[in-house]
Amino acid sequence: MDIIDLRALCSPKHIKITVHAAKRLEQRDILLRDILMCIQTGEIIEQYPDDYPYPSCLILGQSIDKSPMHTVIGMNETDLFLITAYFPDTDKWENDFRTRKEN
Repeated sequence: MDIIDLRALCSPKHIKITVHAAKRLEQRDILLRDILMCIQTGEIIEQYPDDYPYPSCLILGQSIDKSPMHTVIGMNETDLFLITAYFPDTDKWENDFRTRKEN
């Protein structure tokens, strides 16, 4: 999976959001435009090639207000599938938000 391929599909008509993911976004005050901005500004920091039903990845990017943001996206040939998105915190992530802290 490549960030360039994700960006090529990065439009509202190509992003599928489950009811569960939509509820999480609402709880976290994350809008679709934040997801789009995260993909457009971000980089892939983890790959999950064996995820089902589609390979996915963790992107570190920025929200509309420039806050660090993580988005997990699955991808097939025609669509992106939002798994989750959140604002990472330093309890679980190092200050670079790229490295998970060890327990």
